[in-house]
Amino acid sequence: MSRPDPAWLDRMYNNRALVPDHADYFSRWADQSALVRRSQACTLDIAYGASPGEKLDVFPAATATPGGAPVMVFIHGGYWRSLDKSDHSFLAQAFTDAGACVVMPNYDLCPAVTIPDIALQMVAALDWTWRNIARFGGNPGRITVAGHSAGGHLAAMVLACEWKKHAADLPADLAKNALSVSGLYELESVMHTPFLKDSLRLTPAQVAQASPAWFPAPKRGVLYTVAGADESEEFLRHNALIERAWGPKVVPVREALLGLNHFSIVEALVQPGHRLHQLALQLIAATA
Repeated sequence: MSRPDPAWLDRMYNNRALVPDHADYFSRWADQSALVRRSQACTLDIAYGASPGEKLDVFPAATATPGGAPVMVFIHGGYWRSLDKSDHSFLAQAFTDAGACVVMPNYDLCPAVTIPDIALQMVAALDWTWRNIARFGGNPGRITVAGHSAGGHLAAMVLACEWKKHAADLPADLAKNALSVSGLYELESVMHTPFLKDSLRLTPAQVAQASPAWFPAPKRGVLYTVAGADESEEFLRHNALIERAWGPKVVPVREALLGLNHFSIVEALVQPGHRLHQLALQLIAATA
């Protein structure tokens, strides 16, 4: 791509500047998440690897399902450099009440690690989930991956994973499908964005390794890609980009949801009756 104006890139990608009340969202999420962890059955900070960030939380389904509950793995955002799974526990209850087992992994943050490193950590988290979720009442054959922003990027990366190359005993379709909310699908533009450069430290080689829109379309599974209609034109471009890159068979749903910005869309994910919540439930049900 031709290199855009740096100031324009900052305007396009700095979501906190675009949403002046973003701190209110973070405060509300933290309060609601703490309440969910106190009131819901959950097992916290399970190690799926050796590094400090390689921990995950499991929220079992509210009711048992014959054969095991479907599983939703939710990957948090924060531009690969901030936020935490604990900021997103509030998302679990809507899905556990709907009969799903929810897994929320953490990952190490840039600049201590690279974005390709984080993608491999998510592969390890999904490997752990497939091997261990049955003891929490989940069905390892019914895994859906969802993520927001950087987590949406990672959800697409996971869907594209060649699982047999990671471990020969894993199923080729370990991640049955994915939902990317406000996801990013090529990292060249991100590499040139001034306010992100010092923490992400992206190189051209890393951009090539971690830009799912530049990958061949996955052979298995589908991706739903959704953004808020009030997000920047760059986030809307990314939303359309992955549909063009992977095609409508792999990306049968690409929507820009009216009235939603980069942070309100996260709350819409668990709003009863909202289109985004319905899409998530549809993907979970499709793993049956």
